Amino acid sequence: MRTLKYLFSYSLVLLVFMNCTNEEDNFDYLNTVVVPTNVSALFQVTQDNTGLVTITPNATGAVSFNIDFGDESEIAVVNQGENIQHTYLEGTYTVNLEAIGLTGLKSTTSKDLVVSFKAPENLVVIIENDAAISKKVNVTATADYAMTFDVYFGEEGNDTPVSANIGEMASFTYQQPGTYSIRVVAKSAAIETTEFVTDFDVTEILQPVASAPTQPSRIETDVISIFSSAYTDVAGTNYFPDWGQAGQGSGWAMFDLNGDEMLQYINLSYQGIALADGTTVDVSGMEYLHMDVWTAGGIDNLETSLINNAGGNVTEKPVLSALTAGEWTTIEIPISDYTDQGLTVTEIFQMKFVGAPWAAGTVFIDNIYFWKSPVIATTPDVAAPDPTFGAGDVISLFSNSYTNITLSELNPGWGQTTTLTPTNIGGNDIWLYESLNYTGIVTDYGNPTDITGMDFVHFDYFTPDADVLGLKIVNTVVGQEDIAFVGSVIKGTWVSVTIPLDNYAIDRSGVTQLLFDTTGGSAKVYIDNLYFYKESDSTQPTVQAPVPTISASDVVSIYSDSYTSVGISELNPGWGQTTTLTEVNIGGSNVWKYELLNYTGIVTDYGNPTDLSAMSYVHFDYFAPDPTILGLKIVNTVVGQEDLKFVDVVTGTWVSVTIPLDTYAIDRSAVTQLLFDTTGGSATVYIDNLYFHN
Repeated sequence: MRTLKYLFSYSLVLLVFMNCTNEEDNFDYLNTVVVPTNVSALFQVTQDNTGLVTITPNATGAVSFNIDFGDESEIAVVNQGENIQHTYLEGTYTVNLEAIGLTGLKSTTSKDLVVSFKAPENLVVIIENDAAISKKVNVTATADYAMTFDVYFGEEGNDTPVSANIGEMASFTYQQPGTYSIRVVAKSAAIETTEFVTDFDVTEILQPVASAPTQPSRIETDVISIFSSAYTDVAGTNYFPDWGQAGQGSGWAMFDLNGDEMLQYINLSYQGIALADGTTVDVSGMEYLHMDVWTAGGIDNLETSLINNAGGNVTEKPVLSALTAGEWTTIEIPISDYTDQGLTVTEIFQMKFVGAPWAAGTVFIDNIYFWKSPVIATTPDVAAPDPTFGAGDVISLFSNSYTNITLSELNPGWGQTTTLTPTNIGGNDIWLYESLNYTGIVTDYGNPTDITGMDFVHFDYFTPDADVLGLKIVNTVVGQEDIAFVGSVIKGTWVSVTIPLDNYAIDRSGVTQLLFDTTGGSAKVYIDNLYFYKESDSTQPTVQAPVPTISASDVVSIYSDSYTSVGISELNPGWGQTTTLTEVNIGGSNVWKYELLNYTGIVTDYGNPTDLSAMSYVHFDYFAPDPTILGLKIVNTVVGQEDLKFVDVVTGTWVSVTIPLDTYAIDRSAVTQLLFDTTGGSATVYIDNLYFHN
């Protein structure tokens, strides 16, 4: 039977990409499902009075472009990274660009184009040092009759110009500050050009102009903070102890960037941090030492030592980290880098920083803390959510909610490492697979299962360690099989998976086998509620969403009949959206029905923000007949942070979504808003069971 699994190996490689399903976040895929942004085009003209223009379109997230040249000629299609040539008569045109993303989402922009056989006149050039990036210079140019301009920035050994459309910006980052001769050449479709030359002083930014990256909202037991506004610091810490370094030419200060304080070590030779007398921290249970470091240059590396005082025996070990000048460098040092050198880390009472080269530059340091990954539950303490579909619409293989068809073989010996143990959680029968690389389920070779009347396959899984999980369906009668993978495996909680059967390119009239597969892994996976089902109405739900089973004490609920809500002060507030909201009752459960949904807001309480720092996941159920994009944004208006995560939409059925909160780059201790977003769509979406849980 193992041979059968690989009969169609070549086609399966393709189908893995074509047929993957993901009802949670597949974060590597998000960049390809959003609407294309930053749509632009560079015009380049041949200076021979012919009017021949090369158009190079560009956009973030686009795969192709429709280009309307603005002169009533046919629209052209250009792939991302390519260009097209078009000959214009003398005149002024509006070029319309439509950028198309991988999923068909589109963005448009327009660019004015002047085609003139006169030399540019009235050239005006603006040259400025960039406000945020050290030694970067921005040049804009305007001129009558001009189409583009080239900038020669005058750096020795670099004669390649930077080109831009007239009225737009050309930028260049120098290796060193100083005075440079900058030459700007404005071009039209004429042979003649117009030039501007000037000397310009390129400056170096010597201190950060933006804060360090926002830190994840970790729970208190996963962090030991030394210096960070994101967490509670060890009390009484001295960040500038006098260890004689002033005699080495070094200095120190607290640097305040618009209210954001950070440590500034000037001309760093060495500098220490000392905990309060008698205070030590045990970091043996932590995984990393984190720091964010900014330097204008001079210091190429930062040596960071931990100093331990176990039993009064002071020992220290250093680790060297490379720095990138002019931007924040995020440093994550594994604690093992210290313990592998023989350092005991149970009584850390000091840290030491050494600049390399010695006393050659200044560093700014923020967010110094030790951290570990959240503890992932290894065993579920509750059963999976209860299915709600009627038995007449279901062919069940394994679920206490239905009468299951007879299975002739479970985990048959096909050479796998997998073991299967039936177990019971909360009165519910569960399959426990351990050392799972793959496992088979055989229905009946003599009487294959006909699932042609079914629309979806469903299962619930719980895993502490699987990185990949797929479900294969096999028809041995005609020798066909196909596999679909969970797009992003979520660990430590029950996750519901719903896959359209149309994703499986097989004859579904004679199914004899199903296989769970980790593609060579060795994982622990609990499985429940494995069944096929059909939907009688794909435009609206006919049954309620799956019933949650998580204990109320582990939930912060926004909207669910199963829990008490934290309270909502505003629903679908008037923020300019097209969305309308109606509460409807489906199968005895109250449900939000959004229509014309482009985006919609949910406000809890601005005066009393919701603390989600102890929660690990956000969950919601949706039924969507028409959208291709659906995202959930979480907002902390107290500190002005927000983040948006998208799901890969399955239409025409209830779908359960679980997203780890660690993927949201916000401070979760004061959440005030949530938003559902279709990125400019206009969809009907039903929502139920919106809650956070641990």
